[in-house]
Amino acid sequence: MKAHDGMYIGGAWRPAASAETIAVIDPATEEVVAHVPAGNAEDVDAAVRAARTALAGWAATAPAERAARLGALRDGLAARAEEIAATVTTELGAPPQLAAAVHTGLPIAVAGSYAELAATHPFEEKVGNSTVYSEPVGVVAAITPWNYPLHQIVAKVAPALAAGCTVVLKPAEDTPLTAQLFAEAVHDAGVPAGVFNLVTGVGAVAGQALAEHPDVDLVSFTGSTAVGRRIGALAGGAVKRVALELGGKSANVILPSADLGKAVAVGVANVMSNSGQTCSAWTRMLVHTDQYEEAVALAAAAVAKYVPGERVGPLVNARQRDRVRGYIEQGLAEGARLVAGGPESPRETGYYVAPTVFADVTPGMTIAQEEIFGPVVSIIRYEDEADALAIANGTVYGLAGAVWGEQAEAVAFARRMETGQVDINGGRFNPLAPFGGWKQSGVGRELGAHGLAEYLQTRSLQF
Repeated sequence: MKAHDGMYIGGAWRPAASAETIAVIDPATEEVVAHVPAGNAEDVDAAVRAARTALAGWAATAPAERAARLGALRDGLAARAEEIAATVTTELGAPPQLAAAVHTGLPIAVAGSYAELAATHPFEEKVGNSTVYSEPVGVVAAITPWNYPLHQIVAKVAPALAAGCTVVLKPAEDTPLTAQLFAEAVHDAGVPAGVFNLVTGVGAVAGQALAEHPDVDLVSFTGSTAVGRRIGALAGGAVKRVALELGGKSANVILPSADLGKAVAVGVANVMSNSGQTCSAWTRMLVHTDQYEEAVALAAAAVAKYVPGERVGPLVNARQRDRVRGYIEQGLAEGARLVAGGPESPRETGYYVAPTVFADVTPGMTIAQEEIFGPVVSIIRYEDEADALAIANGTVYGLAGAVWGEQAEAVAFARRMETGQVDINGGRFNPLAPFGGWKQSGVGRELGAHGLAEYLQTRSLQF
């Protein structure tokens, strides 16, 4: 795979401060496909200084011009769509169709949405005898995960640029090649030097240096709740803003009035997508006791269609594969009934985990409480609606969820769920709606106008 051997800082590719590198591994073949530089605090400091230098000019740029650059970025990503999809397939393991439609198509659409918002957002408004200005927060540290490498980059960088902020991006070390393609597209879009900067590296070194840098004004992080707590502590010490999109353990609540077959099939598909490596996946399927065994049989039939290496890709690395297998073994040890899959490897090569369905899962089991981040569905029985609500809300997370049933009944139930986003009867994902969590699933929102607001601060003048 094509890879740059430097960092993108100040509008150009420049040598890294250290000769250390990170191996990029194809999780389907376990082969090294490229190396990228392992950035350190010196690289981070150079990138932040470049962003700080460029800030005044970019913040003063007319919103229409910022919109034009974002439009050019969208077009540049679209022109690279095939290369981006192939890169995501190689470094993440996503099946080609998923890589093209979701990993590539969605972020291109999100980039376009921020080109439109940059041109139309009211950055100035009258409130009584005051004029209120929405102005950029400043220098943004964007620290992104590996599970949706381009989407998470665009969901942070595009609104930051639309707001007039400058950015230093530190992508996940497992998927840096997609980030390098993004940097190429930014450069070709005519974004001024220093407005966007890229430092590859590991989180404990480059990520921490970026989060605690005194010239960073906002840290936007997507990843585990444990790392989010650490970043929040680092940022809190300097009283800088944070936006945290963290873990999830989302409930898929199937009410008795639902189309059971559809609800189970879509629920299984939701978890199998991206090999279960989705923070918002509906990993807990809640079914009324009278329909429970029928739902278990339907789930077993549905998951059989997800063949590893075909419809389901590998997990991103050996560590993640072993972690998910450990959760499956723990589910068995705690008494859950294995309906499909299991801890055994389904293929000789690659970091694959068998698509797995557990029945007889109780709400207190580890697999019902902790984020597994793999293709594992836990089916939980409930007695009545109050019981279902208690189970749905009975974790430390609150990122997403789903409810199936008669429309009014489903909406009423969803309104009582302690979570940031709920799909009703398979409602489609909306890239303009705010995405983010309650409780330990995070702070702040991404996407649409609410995502733009994260990168703005207000000033009022009274007359």
